[in-house]
Amino acid sequence: MPGCTPSGRHHPGRATKGSGIISNSADPAMTFQTKGVFLERAGKTILHDITLSVPERRIGIVGRNGSGKTTLARVLSGLAAPSAGTVRVCGVDIATDRKAAIRTVGILFQNPDHQIIFPSVEEELAFGLLQQGATKPEAADTVAKTLAQFDKAHWAQAATHQLSQGQKQLVCLMAIIAMQPKVVILDEPFSGLDIPTRAQLTRYFDQIDAAVIHISHDPNSFSAYDRVIWLEDGRIAQDGAAAPTLAAFEAHMTQLGAQDDISDLAG
Repeated sequence: MPGCTPSGRHHPGRATKGSGIISNSADPAMTFQTKGVFLERAGKTILHDITLSVPERRIGIVGRNGSGKTTLARVLSGLAAPSAGTVRVCGVDIATDRKAAIRTVGILFQNPDHQIIFPSVEEELAFGLLQQGATKPEAADTVAKTLAQFDKAHWAQAATHQLSQGQKQLVCLMAIIAMQPKVVILDEPFSGLDIPTRAQLTRYFDQIDAAVIHISHDPNSFSAYDRVIWLEDGRIAQDGAAAPTLAAFEAHMTQLGAQDDISDLAG
């Protein structure tokens, strides 16, 4: 299905196998399109001529640390404006139409402590809804339904600072889902998490009924994805089906691992 077209409608209650927990009206636009995107910071070019047309619903963006993955995620979410070129997500020019951008794309950061700002879970989930223009009663109703969808109604008044890292990530995800974006960006969401927590979060990610753009340096995150884009030094090194793209990426990473540059402090 096209990236901005949902695969199904959500019904209140626990998500079941094959059903999503985000539902949006049909939109024939691409998940995202970039044309000639460059981004410069402090005289350094971080992204080089990123041109993509992506209709797929599950997209992985892979690359080693410093390859420009997070910068691209910020550009796609509207948090960073490109120095040149255009970016559209579900047909929305997110750099210029911020109101539409907030309704179109949500981003889950690597560190939930950089995202959570309220002392209780219900306040955290309500914030984005109020920013979208919901009344306090409307926001409270949506928060209650969202918590129920995740079987987390008992979290409503929990103190966010007392949650584990994985629990905080889930709170951030619920806050995004409550806002019903058409695209969800996951920026290294497993950083610092143990294997059971990764598995638990993966089950929630798999239930998202919106396009997902997942940023990671770990190729194992993308084996079932529709498309993988490999970034290297801010450029597109390879783009295509998951299996061949990930195989080429892993081969190159293995080659780099055989070199001895980590101990070189010269220069």
